Amino acid sequence: MPARPRIRADVLLAVMAGGAIGAGLRALLLLPVAGGGRTEVIAVTLVENVVGSLVLGIVVALLGDRRPRLRAFAGTGVLGGFTTYSTFAVQTVQLTADAAAAAVLLALASLLLGLLAALGGLVIGRRLTGGRPGSDAPREAE
Repeated sequence: MPARPRIRADVLLAVMAGGAIGAGLRALLLLPVAGGGRTEVIAVTLVENVVGSLVLGIVVALLGDRRPRLRAFAGTGVLGGFTTYSTFAVQTVQLTADAAAAAVLLALASLLLGLLAALGGLVIGRRLTGGRPGSDAPREAE
């Protein structure tokens, strides 16, 4: 059994600082539509998750195994705080009560668009790094 990695205080602090920034950015986008209809909030959440997937793909491809604090800050922290699986999940379940077909479409769109955005981000990141092999291995995704 492999040894558990030790939690480094500097990396943890980087994640925490990035998470505060990412959650703040998410709130800045959601608060203006929070008083509106559910559709606007769902649309903003979908866009945030897709954009976050794209940018995370770029971050992973650009940084690879290098600069672990920056990768933790930007990937796990900022983008982890900016995107939100739990909000997507709750919105989908709530939508199921009113419009089951729309909920299924939302779930499929979120998954498909998120995957395509992540792939696009990895491709963009590879091009920016000159296609260094292995810089976007899945184990490096935050």
